[in-house]
Amino acid sequence: MTQRVALATVLDRLAIDEVITGYAAAVDDGAWPEYRALFAEDGRADYRDAGGIEGPAEEMARWLAETMRLFPVRQHLIVNRRVRLEDLGGYPGDRAEVRADYLSPMRLDRAAAGPGSPGEADSGEAGSGRSGGLSPDFVTGGRYAFELRRTGPDWLIHRLTVHEKWRRAPGM
Repeated sequence: MTQRVALATVLDRLAIDEVITGYAAAVDDGAWPEYRALFAEDGRADYRDAGGIEGPAEEMARWLAETMRLFPVRQHLIVNRRVRLEDLGGYPGDRAEVRADYLSPMRLDRAAAGPGSPGEADSGEAGSGRSGGLSPDFVTGGRYAFELRRTGPDWLIHRLTVHEKWRRAPGM
């Protein structure tokens, strides 16, 4: 591998990492236009293994916007990222796969969930978004499978699949 190819590979890995981090930030911040912009035109996401739906990124952005309203405080972490770049005989190609684990703690919006929702007495400081030092209401963990493609100068998500391994919620 020449220095030029090695440098291009490092730059691709950094650009791909930026997409994955951007995904986590967009979901956590409820930045749905930014979420959509991370996907290729024909990009799709599959959340069925985590109790959700599957479809085009535009549809997923609308579904997440509605679903995540129940959890106004989100902070999910994407770790143990394994990036595999397409290899075209010693040169990087325009496709990549990323397998990465996630941990996703969330706080439930008591008003949106309705009276008698789990942990109602533990809501923390009203309206602050803070948990008052209490644990999250809902935590999931699993693995993401990202398929990315280079589109012009940018790397974009072509396919995202969520593989939920576990979840914890009050009463579970």
